[in-house]
Amino acid sequence: MMKFKYSFLLLPLLLAACAHAPQQAVQAEDPDEHVIDTSAVLPSMSGPGAARSYPKIELSEQMLYTFLMADIAAQRGRADLAAQAYLELAKATRDPRVAQRAAQLSYESQQMEPLLDSLKLWQELEPQAVMPKQMLVSVLISGGKLEEARPYLSEFLAEDSKNTGHAFGQIYPLFGRNTNRLAVYKMLVELAQPYPGIAEVHWVLAQAAESASLHDEALRELHQARALRPEWAWPVLLEARILQVKTPAQALSVEKQFLDAYPDDKEVRLSYARLLLDQKQYQDSRVQFQEILKRQPDNADVAFAVALLSIQLGEFDRAEKELRQTLATGKKDGDTVHYYLAQLNEAKKSEAAALEEYRQVAAGDYVFPAHLRMAYLLGKAGKIKEAREVLHQAESRNNQQRAQLILTEAQILREARQYDAAFKVLSDGLVKLPDQPDLLYEAAMVADKQGEFAILEEMLRKLIKVAPDHVHAYNALGYAMLERNIRLDEAMKLIEKAYQLDPDDAAIMDSMGWGYYLQGNLDKSLTFMRRAYAAYPDPEVAAHLGEVLWKQGQQDEAKVTWQASLKKNPDSAALKAVIKKFLP
Repeated sequence: MMKFKYSFLLLPLLLAACAHAPQQAVQAEDPDEHVIDTSAVLPSMSGPGAARSYPKIELSEQMLYTFLMADIAAQRGRADLAAQAYLELAKATRDPRVAQRAAQLSYESQQMEPLLDSLKLWQELEPQAVMPKQMLVSVLISGGKLEEARPYLSEFLAEDSKNTGHAFGQIYPLFGRNTNRLAVYKMLVELAQPYPGIAEVHWVLAQAAESASLHDEALRELHQARALRPEWAWPVLLEARILQVKTPAQALSVEKQFLDAYPDDKEVRLSYARLLLDQKQYQDSRVQFQEILKRQPDNADVAFAVALLSIQLGEFDRAEKELRQTLATGKKDGDTVHYYLAQLNEAKKSEAAALEEYRQVAAGDYVFPAHLRMAYLLGKAGKIKEAREVLHQAESRNNQQRAQLILTEAQILREARQYDAAFKVLSDGLVKLPDQPDLLYEAAMVADKQGEFAILEEMLRKLIKVAPDHVHAYNALGYAMLERNIRLDEAMKLIEKAYQLDPDDAAIMDSMGWGYYLQGNLDKSLTFMRRAYAAYPDPEVAAHLGEVLWKQGQQDEAKVTWQASLKKNPDSAALKAVIKKFLP
């Protein structure tokens, strides 16, 4: 027998209608007549004030036996056998409560055809009752029988013409599990034809159209819903969400026009503020959040959003004041606020103050990043031992966080020029996480600092095997060969692979240019060098560009390039070396 997945709306209906039906003995109303009063088996469940008439049926031994066997089967967990028995009894007794009980048991045993038969019989026996009709429609839709459900839906909508919009809204969730969104939309369009002047009907059609990826149809229905109920916010919000994908400026315009007419609508104003934020219109977004805050002065989340926008706008003093005001209310998670106060102080270059704020982050999602930043700032201040202690005390939840702790510790040691210690930290980490791409790459970079080309090559080749699309692994290995002026053809193949993966990366352009330079192809070299320097005016790129220009006979431009870069980067070893080489 076919089983199926029921609509999520069916279970509450059945439970409300049928749960805890008492299993009482069958009694004859008149001792002289063998008559079954089915109310002893199933009590009235039609709801308050409902009037139901029940048949009195001559009780046969077979009928009594069937009732008892059905209840015993239900008590022993055989709802399927009980359902079949109750369906036979319902057909024999013509009692709606027996049909109701059959429907409950069919539902419990997930038997679609008996459930449909039970519900149809129940609906036939109680044609005025709403519940069997609603349940029958739900089962038909869940079973993909849309055409069979159509007449019931039409009747349901026509029964209460004053509340058609509400009824249409009740119908739509029934289709939630039907994957044929286009068929659902088409059926709803047909059901909606008699009700063109009801805004809620167009709202439902818009949702169904959007669910079926019919964006133009959805927008058309939303426009009709808004024309009928211009003060209604939901169609505005959905229209903006649809437009945001391709025409974000138009989405902003829709919400702005609505707010001009209905300035007190909280949901649309919040959506408008967020849309502005998505479009990086930070100043306007903050204005909208502040407007919300005027109406909801105790809303700590909105106050926090205003503060973060002030940080984004670079108004640090104002942002700090707003964050501290948020903190003082006690209504926003203090750990989060302290974390952003720390970030703000970092942006202000107040690193001691930032450390104090990070130390106050004791719980929540920001504890781990706070430990990373604390360690970084301590390392930057030369407190290497203290920085490493902070990292060792940090709790990691997964391998990604474990790798971050190792990488941060190695970075602190590398920047302190403690290359041997940094490589040991990475090597120990690779024992626990042998194929972690970031650890392999960082270990290769530290090996390069140690002058260990063989280890660098080993790490990067393993990385390429583990992550075949790791752009920087190809570039780093190829460039390491160029630096040593070895295996130039192999080096260029590696760099060309990196370039294929990411042709807009300035470091890869620089490697390409330098490779062509070493191979004697100055024209191609200069083309790549100019592109690299335009994209990323790094001092090492400037050094390379100047050297190629010099070899091309463009010594004046080479000098200008070097001097301009040296002015911005006076400590660059690469620039000093190339200038000494050509301008002794």
